[in-house]
Amino acid sequence: MSKSLVAFFSHGGRTAAVARRVAEAAGADLYEIVAEQPYTDADVDWRDAGSRTTLEGKDPQARPAISGSVADMDSYDVIYLGFPMWWYREPNIVDTFLDTYDLDGKTVVPFCTSGGSPVSDAVPTIAGNAVGATVLEGATLNGPTDAQVEALVAQAR
Repeated sequence: MSKSLVAFFSHGGRTAAVARRVAEAAGADLYEIVAEQPYTDADVDWRDAGSRTTLEGKDPQARPAISGSVADMDSYDVIYLGFPMWWYREPNIVDTFLDTYDLDGKTVVPFCTSGGSPVSDAVPTIAGNAVGATVLEGATLNGPTDAQVEALVAQAR
């Protein structure tokens, strides 16, 4: 039997709420990706060309530091990876998470919350950073129904 982890990054709490639902539906452990230097509301102001997330989004190599780590990543076969879409892709801190662990042979199922960009916009970058993993289609989950959450979980079954 495979063991699953829901790893997620959330700034405003919307992605965290969805991640908890995915973890419950999948019977998965939950891990929050926390920035070593927390993001402020000013940092995530997409209208500000000088905001932290705008600058990170323009530099695909930016890797904000994470506080903490997954205790036993080797024990997980499936990683449900949740995040808000920032600048048409996953936040750079999610790339930091992907770069931190050996994901060879694991299955990664991305899900996002988004005001307009679908998760498919982030899948190529995630696949490039999750070396050796199988990255599935995933889903955009904004206020998802139980059926939508179950459909995401079913992708890895």
